[in-house]
Amino acid sequence: MTKDKREISDYALIGDCQTAAMVSRDGSIDWLAVPRFDAPAVFAALVGDSDNGRCRIRPKGEYEVSRRYRPGTLILETEFRTETGTVLLTDFLPIREDHSVNVVRIVECRAGSVDLDLDLCIRFDYGRIVPWVTRHDDVTHLAIGGPDALAVRTPIPIEGQGLRSVADISLCAGESTHLVLTHYPSHLPPPAAIDPSAALADTESYWRDYTSGCPDLGADTEVVANSLVILKALTYAPTGGLVAAATTSLPEEIGGGRNWDYRYCWLRDATMTLVAFMELGYFDEARAWRDWLMRAIAGDPAHLQIMYSVTGERRLQEWQPDWLRGFRGSRPVRIGNAASGQLQLDVFGEVFDMLAQASSRIEVSPHARDLRMNLLEHLETVWREPDAGIWEPRSGPEHHVHSKVMAWVAFDRAAKGFADGCDPDEELVRHWRSVADEIRADILAHGYDEELGSFVQAYGRKTLDSALLFIPLVGFLPPDDPRVVSTVAAIERTLMVDGVYLRRYDTLESDDGLEGSEGMFLACSFWLADVYVLQGRWDDARAILDRLIALRNDCGLLPEEIDPETGQFLGNLPQAFSHVGLITTALNLSRDDGPAKRRRDPGSG
Repeated sequence: MTKDKREISDYALIGDCQTAAMVSRDGSIDWLAVPRFDAPAVFAALVGDSDNGRCRIRPKGEYEVSRRYRPGTLILETEFRTETGTVLLTDFLPIREDHSVNVVRIVECRAGSVDLDLDLCIRFDYGRIVPWVTRHDDVTHLAIGGPDALAVRTPIPIEGQGLRSVADISLCAGESTHLVLTHYPSHLPPPAAIDPSAALADTESYWRDYTSGCPDLGADTEVVANSLVILKALTYAPTGGLVAAATTSLPEEIGGGRNWDYRYCWLRDATMTLVAFMELGYFDEARAWRDWLMRAIAGDPAHLQIMYSVTGERRLQEWQPDWLRGFRGSRPVRIGNAASGQLQLDVFGEVFDMLAQASSRIEVSPHARDLRMNLLEHLETVWREPDAGIWEPRSGPEHHVHSKVMAWVAFDRAAKGFADGCDPDEELVRHWRSVADEIRADILAHGYDEELGSFVQAYGRKTLDSALLFIPLVGFLPPDDPRVVSTVAAIERTLMVDGVYLRRYDTLESDDGLEGSEGMFLACSFWLADVYVLQGRWDDARAILDRLIALRNDCGLLPEEIDPETGQFLGNLPQAFSHVGLITTALNLSRDDGPAKRRRDPGSG
């Protein structure tokens, strides 16, 4: 068997703001979930092998490859250079107009002549179902399996071979061909064929219109615009929900079992995502995200979850498709996420912080006041309880300091009157402030270790946690408070690697109920840079940002984690949290009144 040498960094994203596909450097679409991000995949080779579904177009024999997005777009261009010539493979998903999902691949010979292979393996339900393949009018091949149908339209002479479709392609300079894959519900007739050239022009216009609104941020403008495209691509347009990543089960350790499904919307992302959109002037996206969150959490506050589906669904049961071997043998592959049932107190604070940030710049949701009251009444009864914490371990609840700090944020923001844009009555203000003060006193009494000179991960522990960086970021203590300064120093001393990377926590010292290890969590490095900005350490913040920008792959994507020794990408890709962090830190370094100051002091802008 040929050794699997794939790297997570080999992949680029294409999408239509409802779902996404992952394309490798060798021209293979190895992941495509349809019709939305968290739906079953029709191509699942990313977390399996080629028999689990893929669509690969690449030259025969040896070649060199380079890739890029067309500037300001999510249109991927892969250039293959061979001894005989050069071809350009253009991949994109047109923005959707109906129930169908289209994947367009255009191959153009730019010089000389090139012979290519097409290998199309269609497998529904995460690579499990081999479809029934027929011909139908103008459709080259029509694949049907259960509720799914995939129409294949192409002038390429495809033939069946071993339960897959293959073809030889020969092109000379100036010649081109195409392949269009259209997914639709199998009980409906195939949608009308699209014109690949017209779809390309329309898709390019859509993305250029979007990125044209990105403000000038000096040297960081291009990378921020690129991250904006990634965030937009991870947004489910019908509802405004933003998924954490486009993929599931890309490993935090190659061969390990820390593999999670990130195709859902975390409340924890709320404030930073909202701020990133608003600070860049993308208020429509900010409103859509705010509105998704308000709809998702409506109901009994006791049933508040940390994550929801793109439409707000709550049942995200976790299961394992045992027929998938995982990325480079990293098992298990997980569908769904059991952490959705955990108690994580910090999400209450994130909701209130989001409302506080939104209140001064976008209109207030009509039911925000009632929702606020219900959430606060419930949080007042549960903030003393242990919880799972921000990192979602599976070892049991503890009194996590970050969780308590964010519970304080909820009452602090409510007491300041920023949570719904209106002035509450004085009695409520005094009550909320008294609860905030009680939580604050509890944290200072039990969350700070005098011997270590640092706040700790959880009450009674001697371990640290990069989430403690939120203490100055949310205004719990000033950035120059001696306890903050010493905590930052302790994090640098114990969790920092190579002057830029941060562990979330030490997996050897903290029992999280999981086997194996993990990489450096990139969002934590951005948080540290933001704290540096608040402390006036501008050069240190700039150094971190520059090094993290340099980590991006050739298409500008950032993963969840990194191996500091090899630079190897780890975790799901692209990671919204990482790209939001990049945007936020770039804004903090380009503006005196950046988002870090706004978050620490709501209403200051």
